[in-house]
Amino acid sequence: MSSEVRKLNPTDVWNKFADLNEVPRPSKKEKRVIQFMVDFGKALNLETFTDPIGNVIIRKPASVGMEDRKQVTLQSHLDMVHQKNNDTEFDFLTQGIAMFVEDDWVKAKGTTLGADNGMGVAAIMALLESSTIKHPAIEALFTIDEETGMTGAFGLESGVLQGEILLNLDTEEDDEIDIGCAGGIDVTAKRDYSEKPLPRAVQGYTIEVKSLKGGHSGMDIDKGLGNANKIMNRILYHCSLNHHIRISSIDGGSLRNAIPRESTAMVVVYNNQESDFLNSFKTLAHTIKSELKLTEPELHIEMKPVKLPKKVMGLGSQEKLLGSLYAAHNGVYAMSASIPDLVETSNNIARVLVAEGKIKIGCLTRSSVNSAKMDLAFALKSTFELAGFEVSFSGDYPGWNPNPNSAILKLLKTKYESLFKEEPRVVACHAGLECGILGQNYPEMDMISFGPTIRGAHSPDERVQISSVQKFWKFLLTILEDIPKKQ
Repeated sequence: MSSEVRKLNPTDVWNKFADLNEVPRPSKKEKRVIQFMVDFGKALNLETFTDPIGNVIIRKPASVGMEDRKQVTLQSHLDMVHQKNNDTEFDFLTQGIAMFVEDDWVKAKGTTLGADNGMGVAAIMALLESSTIKHPAIEALFTIDEETGMTGAFGLESGVLQGEILLNLDTEEDDEIDIGCAGGIDVTAKRDYSEKPLPRAVQGYTIEVKSLKGGHSGMDIDKGLGNANKIMNRILYHCSLNHHIRISSIDGGSLRNAIPRESTAMVVVYNNQESDFLNSFKTLAHTIKSELKLTEPELHIEMKPVKLPKKVMGLGSQEKLLGSLYAAHNGVYAMSASIPDLVETSNNIARVLVAEGKIKIGCLTRSSVNSAKMDLAFALKSTFELAGFEVSFSGDYPGWNPNPNSAILKLLKTKYESLFKEEPRVVACHAGLECGILGQNYPEMDMISFGPTIRGAHSPDERVQISSVQKFWKFLLTILEDIPKKQ
């Protein structure tokens, strides 16, 4: 399946990407890809080692004539987000990604592609392997677990890295140069509930919300995409209010950094209200689909009768669950006052799980302003606590403060304009990049981030643009050729 990808230009980069995508590499289960990368570095007879947390560092001496240039740290993360369509049979723990080419894009069959951040990893591998590319001394840093906690970046100790300049290859628009990013924090609400026997004279139904686009909960949060958890809650809230349905279970969303694409709930409705319930459901589903017809044209909201469940939620717990989820903010919370068109603060209600007497709600709150991030986190905490939840914060990571006077930024802008005859967009992004964390232990390192164009990251619609990879590769090689001399 990857044979057509391996023929693309630049072949060195695409072959390394194909090699990487044959290795399962879910977050927190990177043992195989760590060993893959260590074997790769040692096979090239380059200095290769792992730090105590599991990050892989590979060093390559400068090309002849480039020994007097500043050392560059090239950084990308090894793990990838694992998402698949419901009708796709795939085991991320054992299978490699099935890729194919469509027009100017490389895609995967029903799963995430791993271009985030596999394209950055592949480009660094191609540089390390090349015997013809001119470059200063290179230090490759491959971090682990970026997608579910950035534990690799957090665990990297001071004194390990030697580079003076860090090029992070983990952005998704080829005309952008990133100089800042948002920080984030996980907000998790939990509570128990009492399960009750089924009422008499009821019919069981499953409700499905599916075929939403999903996407990156930072980069795509401002696109007006549907959140399956919020849509499901809206349906359940109104059906509960008007037709006294009782909830047995809910299972919506998956990963904290992915906008939820699907949710399933099992409910029961009294026989004497069944007809009105079905009509109301049909009307509400039509209303929601009409509201989202431009951004979510494939949205499906379906219901079908099923075998009765064994138990349902207690009515008081059900009311508190639905009310708190209705009140909890989802989406853009505030736009930046200092950077045009930048989302400052947002929240993604990423996971809702109701089963066997336990409720768990998982959110990822982001902001480029730490105080605003915590303000929204405490607003969510208060909302859920009023409904009897215990709320915890975890995975707090800092943003990356922009430095518009960065020397490496000036170099990248000059090179971009010379190569492509237009000005790049110098931006801060609403995603979480590792630069902010790395900068805590390496405050003197001059950092910048760029990459090829990727669409639909963190969803099965993920794809990377072939012509953009060519542009990105040309840009990267030109930058390395002109890294300034040591002072």
